[in-house]
Amino acid sequence: MSDVKIQARDNGPLLVQGPVQLLDGEGNAYESKESVYLCRCGLSDKKPFCDGAHKGKFESQTRV
Repeated sequence: MSDVKIQARDNGPLLVQGPVQLLDGEGNAYESKESVYLCRCGLSDKKPFCDGAHKGKFESQTRV
């Protein structure tokens, strides 16, 4: 079984790596990829994917 890894990038998106199925609000599947960057700032024009619009406009650092 392969592992899925989700990393909250400092001042940026969520990096999702591994075999996952991403669905929209109606249950339709997005194209499967080995890794995806998901927007968490709300500024992307390609939601739910990150398009880099956060640069210089979004701050969020995660610490464990």
